[in-house]
Amino acid sequence: MKKRTITIIQGAAGRDFHNFNVVYRDNKSHDVVAFTAAQIPDIDGRRYPAALAGKLYPKGIPIYPESELEALIARKGADEVVFSYSDVSHEHVMHWASRVIAAGANFQLMGSRATMLESRKPVVAVCAVRTGAGKSQTTRRVAQLLKEAGKRVVVVRHPMPYGDLRRQRVQRFADLADLAKHRCTIEEMEEYEPHLMAGSVVYSGVDYEAILRECEKEADVIVWDGGNNDLPFFKPDVHITVADPLRAGDEMHYHPGEANLRMAHAVVINKVDSATPEQMARVRQSLDEVNPAALRIEAASPITVDKPELISGKRVVVIEDGPTCTHGGMKYGAGVVAARQYGAAELVDPRPYAVGTIARTFELYPEIGTLLPAMGYGAQQIKDLEATLRKVEADVVISATPIDLLRLIKVPLPMVRVTYELREIGRPTLSDALKPLLSKRRPRARRK
Repeated sequence: MKKRTITIIQGAAGRDFHNFNVVYRDNKSHDVVAFTAAQIPDIDGRRYPAALAGKLYPKGIPIYPESELEALIARKGADEVVFSYSDVSHEHVMHWASRVIAAGANFQLMGSRATMLESRKPVVAVCAVRTGAGKSQTTRRVAQLLKEAGKRVVVVRHPMPYGDLRRQRVQRFADLADLAKHRCTIEEMEEYEPHLMAGSVVYSGVDYEAILRECEKEADVIVWDGGNNDLPFFKPDVHITVADPLRAGDEMHYHPGEANLRMAHAVVINKVDSATPEQMARVRQSLDEVNPAALRIEAASPITVDKPELISGKRVVVIEDGPTCTHGGMKYGAGVVAARQYGAAELVDPRPYAVGTIARTFELYPEIGTLLPAMGYGAQQIKDLEATLRKVEADVVISATPIDLLRLIKVPLPMVRVTYELREIGRPTLSDALKPLLSKRRPRARRK
């Protein structure tokens, strides 16, 4: 009998589970002996449960810290390591490749054909070259246009399964009560809540083939909302990729953002109102080099501030979207823009006041700077976020996270909310990108 290939999947509680489900779960030629976990706190030390792992893994599969990967290769006699997470630099990927190769195993990356599921309904995939490029508001704009055209739309979000994986196999969100029902983290609510407020049904979870089959029952069009600049899990009829000129050049230096850029039928160059001409030229040059046939859409994400009069002349502490400012690497977001635009006297540095897991976040990402990432991967982080805000010596809190934080925490300071939506500038527009789908024709193959 041929020896099974001993495999370790290197991930971050998302793409890794999907790769396992579609490629390895019932694959008798491979023996997946471990997952490793990175980026997301407190997901190592668990198991991928037997109920999801299939009949080949009656005890499930253990999840270890990524820091133990080389020791695991030796201890388990691993033949290969499958790299399965996103929004990391090409250099980061190749450093891990070198470490895995030096430890004696093969280093693998999964391709789009092997990991994208076929849908019986049309799919629009919205992806990005980096976390924080503007994918979420682009997805909301796509869903709006499809609904205006009379389509029943279901949004499927990239996974964020940080809790009980068995309970999270297939999750459906139709209203805000479902957020509490599924015990969502702040990171999950940031992605789901704006869609729910716009009247869209959202699916997420762990088993994306099961999720897809449920979506097909109630949707005319499925919109893939691809987080963390990952590749789509579903094969798209229209593939839209969002580029960020404020990080010009990153579109060619991050995994798998560059792959998304190369695969796209349409590219949204967001933030054109705040990018310099040099930054715009750099992104356009990248497109000229790798995907000149893609439709190019220019857009901005103007901010809306609910109580701007509270900002002028005040000391403000700014809360920004967590992942954008941590592994996304953004130095500021919409909250800092609002503070500057409406004349804040001072941006208060929250780091001296940080408590518990929030303080550890600053230690892990020292480049964050003078803002507070809205971390909330679990109940303790939410408590620590509240405790940090209670200690901060400021006059006003500016919250640019997409959710209403006051539903989760109590803060003694007045809070100003900042929101933003996508606005296309000139032509072409997202409506032009969606025409092939609306006319029931697939986009023409791009010339190589």
